Amino acid sequence: MQFNKLTTLSIAVAAAVALSACGKKEEAASGSQASGAAQASSGDTIKIGFAAPMTGPQAHYGEEYKNGVTLAIEDANASKPTIDGKPVKFELVAEDDQADPKTATQLAQKLVDQKVNGVIGHFNSGTSIPASKIYSDAGLPMIAMATSPVFTAQGFKNTFRSMTSDTQQGSVMGKFVVEKLKAKNIVIVDDRTAYGQGPG
Repeated sequence: MQFNKLTTLSIAVAAAVALSACGKKEEAASGSQASGAAQASSGDTIKIGFAAPMTGPQAHYGEEYKNGVTLAIEDANASKPTIDGKPVKFELVAEDDQADPKTATQLAQKLVDQKVNGVIGHFNSGTSIPASKIYSDAGLPMIAMATSPVFTAQGFKNTFRSMTSDTQQGSVMGKFVVEKLKAKNIVIVDDRTAYGQGPG
């Protein structure tokens, strides 16, 4: 389970790095100055933003998420990466969104102002969805753990998820319970969160 989590996070970091590099090349080709997005803040440092609940009831999820991203970035730096033939170093800029939508939007703007090159996170659908608009407006690639179909249905070109949506998860779980477990009486609990209200 831990291996799968770290693999997913490694892929997410790699994708963010690739998107950052693509954005940098497009910038150079057009000769225009983007609004802080996908552009290295210094000659050799690529800032990767991160946001998840680091305090509160879901802090254990956020800490595991951050640890996985940290390991992936350390692995990436150990490989001595280059962009456009120049050596670069990836730097993690981590923030605690407390699993709160309002806090998430404030942190999203903070990460934009800090001129990160891409964002890993947020963890929750309820935080990822409102934050994604801010990242989209800034042209920042975002790869979240959000499972709500609404997250990617918004149509933002720079918004990605690192796991399947609730629609896919719900149908697979439902099929398993009925066909494999042969369950006849099934209870569905709605916790009124953006995650809990996702279609199944």
